[in-house]
Amino acid sequence: MEAPAQDQPALAPEPPPPPQPPLLSKNAQKRLLKQQRFEAKKAEKKAQVKEHKRREAERRRREWEETLEGAATEEERSRLVESRRELRRERMEKRSEERGQKLRRLEDARAGGQKVVIDLEFAHLMSANEINSLCQQIMYCYAMNGRYEYPCHLWLTGCGGEMGAQLRRIPGFDKWLVEKEDQSYIEALQDQKENLVYLTADSENVLDVLDQKKVYIIGGLVDRNRWKGLTMKKAEEQGIQTAKLPIGNYLKMSSSQVLTVNQVVEILLKFLETKDWKESFFHVIPQRKRCEADSIESRGEAEEEENLEDNQPEGNKECVEVPSPN
Repeated sequence: MEAPAQDQPALAPEPPPPPQPPLLSKNAQKRLLKQQRFEAKKAEKKAQVKEHKRREAERRRREWEETLEGAATEEERSRLVESRRELRRERMEKRSEERGQKLRRLEDARAGGQKVVIDLEFAHLMSANEINSLCQQIMYCYAMNGRYEYPCHLWLTGCGGEMGAQLRRIPGFDKWLVEKEDQSYIEALQDQKENLVYLTADSENVLDVLDQKKVYIIGGLVDRNRWKGLTMKKAEEQGIQTAKLPIGNYLKMSSSQVLTVNQVVEILLKFLETKDWKESFFHVIPQRKRCEADSIESRGEAEEEENLEDNQPEGNKECVEVPSPN
């Protein structure tokens, strides 16, 4: 007689397989691959620049040591050292003077310059990399603003949350001569609502000149192709004016393109300096974004200017959408 089979312990159920990441569409895969290539190229270029600086510093050090070794007497060596110190002092004084001039220009702009707002309320629509890219663009905006003879009075609104945290990581950000508001521009400039003008390519109003009384708003949004018409809709819901840059009056874009925040800011700065939209657009917008005819025209004008100079006697990352031409 067979012995009864003993009860076998129940086997633990196998854990469910980890969830698979959602499959990316072909366009998303292309964008991801393009971003990865861009980041790799950026890192490679940064490494090359760093290596070049290291080699240049080493070359200059060797040249200086050879110069000192070639000095015939101790007195001559002392003169070389003192001359080097004097050149260094002069460079430091020049940098200090330039820094002082920049600060004075920015202070004057805060008192009476053209107001330009960068709207930073779109952080929830962007990835961490896109927020970082926008912060880089804002850095460029601040640097450029101080270099121009007529800077803008820059405002950063919507600086709370992740966007504000990223901005505060920028060295020296707390000392920037710009207005920084956690609240929206509608709240920060509520007494000037009738003068607010949102710059968006979807507007039917073409910006002919910059009005000193107006406050021009630039949407801080990276990869805006995903959010077409967003800033126009926002402006309409808030009941504020809109306008678009008159790019189509002066050049044709090669396709539907976007301009980074810093490109739009520089266009406005260049116009404040020259009062010429065409010169401002051709100065800022890269040739790769223009139609071939415009690129040829701009090269021809540049060559013509060079010829004229030769014949003279010697004596010197939000983004704003740009619609493609119809």
